[in-house]
Amino acid sequence: MVKYEGSCGCGDIKYAFEGEPINSAFCYCKSCQKHTGSDKWFGLWVPKDKLTFTKGKPATYTRKGDSSKDMHHRFCGKCGATVCVEVTVAGFYSVSASTLDDSSSFSPKMAIYTASAPQWAVFPEGVPKFDILPPEFSG
Repeated sequence: MVKYEGSCGCGDIKYAFEGEPINSAFCYCKSCQKHTGSDKWFGLWVPKDKLTFTKGKPATYTRKGDSSKDMHHRFCGKCGATVCVEVTVAGFYSVSASTLDDSSSFSPKMAIYTASAPQWAVFPEGVPKFDILPPEFSG
């Protein structure tokens, strides 16, 4: 089974997961825009039981998602980099693709919450776009 590893910017938080993600998505919701300081978040959806923190203990920021369920952002208390978001309504982590040691094999399979994207956002060609989260992923 394939194992992927990643870390925050300073290396105080490290994680690993086994197997392929169940999805990969660009999220253009307002919360992701504010959190990243960009137009989107690139998340790899990994079942909660497949991801482990192998070094350090991440800090947590919790907010409510569209489902009214908690979204736990796991980040480094030293450098501030978010490594993943626990999506409690669906039982997975949305792992920040940019924190992987090697993210070259991943690309987005969908773009979600595109109705919230800024007008200057550029969407990847050939990737399905959804105004909000498709019902099959909303728990």
